[in-house]
Amino acid sequence: MNDITVPRADPRAIGAQRLRLGHRTRLTHEAHATRLPVSGLPWARAYCSRLRITDTAIITIAVVITFFARFGFADPVSLGTPSGERYAYMSLLVILAWSISLAAFRTRDLRVVGVGANEYKRVVNASTTVFGLIAILFLVAQVDTARWFFIVAAPLGVVGLLASRWTWRKWIIAQRRFGHYLSRVVVVGSRADVEKVVRQIDKSSGAAYAVVGAVLDEEYSESDNGILRNLSVMRDLNRVAEYATMLGADGVVVAGQPATGSDFIHDLAWELEGKTVELILATSLANVAGPRIHFRPVDGLPLLHVEIPQFEGGKHLLKRVLDVAVSATALIALSPLFLLLSVIIKADSDGKAFFSQERVGRGGRTFHILKFRSMVASAPDQLAELMSKNEGSGLLFKMKNDPRVTRIGKTLRKYSLDEFPQLWNVLVGDMSLVGPRPPLPHEVDGYEDHVRRRLYIKPGLTGMWQVNGRSALSWEESVRLDLYYVENWSVVGDLMIMWRTVRVLINPVGAY
Repeated sequence: MNDITVPRADPRAIGAQRLRLGHRTRLTHEAHATRLPVSGLPWARAYCSRLRITDTAIITIAVVITFFARFGFADPVSLGTPSGERYAYMSLLVILAWSISLAAFRTRDLRVVGVGANEYKRVVNASTTVFGLIAILFLVAQVDTARWFFIVAAPLGVVGLLASRWTWRKWIIAQRRFGHYLSRVVVVGSRADVEKVVRQIDKSSGAAYAVVGAVLDEEYSESDNGILRNLSVMRDLNRVAEYATMLGADGVVVAGQPATGSDFIHDLAWELEGKTVELILATSLANVAGPRIHFRPVDGLPLLHVEIPQFEGGKHLLKRVLDVAVSATALIALSPLFLLLSVIIKADSDGKAFFSQERVGRGGRTFHILKFRSMVASAPDQLAELMSKNEGSGLLFKMKNDPRVTRIGKTLRKYSLDEFPQLWNVLVGDMSLVGPRPPLPHEVDGYEDHVRRRLYIKPGLTGMWQVNGRSALSWEESVRLDLYYVENWSVVGDLMIMWRTVRVLINPVGAY
């Protein structure tokens, strides 16, 4: 039997940095007992307990405010009246039902808290469901005063719950930057697949995992200088469960399909039964989001169904309604700022305040984008002589210190103020609030076939490219993010991107 070896490491440092290879030694039972890292599950349970306490407090506060809004803050003695007592019992019912609904919808499930949009979706779904049921109950009971719960408690509570979850998420993400509150995992598979998963986890600031080990189905030398050099690596797929337990891992990530055969995952799941180790599969379905994946077993054969993206229908109509409502409101609210910026731009340099440029929209249809002018009026004529100094990747032209940019233009670009007039393009239907970056015609001419899928939906005023680094992104990464959005977008996802855009505007990254 092969010896399993682990590096000498302080368990408290796991998560803050990868296990160092260093001097390796045979792991005996006694050594294992002293080096076994503390499991990551206790922090997760403690975190969920904090969420439960916070949720209950917010629900209670929302309902109490509703009670006093109904009977008046200046007359608390109303609680002693028959009407007040009846309303108090109804309030307790709402608190209890709402709390049960949050638990039933698994809003504090360890697989959703702290990452992605599912946590927020579950909170909203749990709240709307419970108030729907309460509405039916109160309608049958003919309780006239119940409307106050829907007018005050429901919106106040939902906003409070979402704000609370967001605040807790910011806190836990900050903790994870220091290596705390991470689930330790061992990644299994071919070297290429394992390196891909490790690299993606390392790159993601919101990743909830720290990779502490790897199991490969091929030879590996400790002298290699790749991304696995700081991990404890072994080559024995038959002992993955044992190895994960020895490292104190909270999960095993299977990357791709190991060469041992189709029964490997099935057998590994059996071996992990009874252990506090989760089995995680890293899907090889590129750019396919969870909501598009469904399982349908047929006589014991698990079939994986992947929904084909739809580019028409009710969801797109809802997106258009959101575009019109937000862009119209924003144009009215920002009109004084537009006027002020126009005056400053014209005073800073000769030329018009606005700049119009041809871009390519949905289906290859061209339109003229509207922006505040951030360069000198002769900028297009100077482009040819600057091409040799291009710092952009792929088909994009970018210069960090472009000499054509005006003094006020640098500020406009840093905070994306030059993009605000595109709200008009959104209002008239050329663009959407969220979508792929609107390309220039010559960029589209150089697109490969798969990149043209960016044109399946309207380009956006903001998008995944803007909230993930903007000009600092490589061409390949920009294309990957845009294609992922095209096939997997949702209204809730759009709202989250818009919220992240506000944060990016306040703290600009990659803008020049």
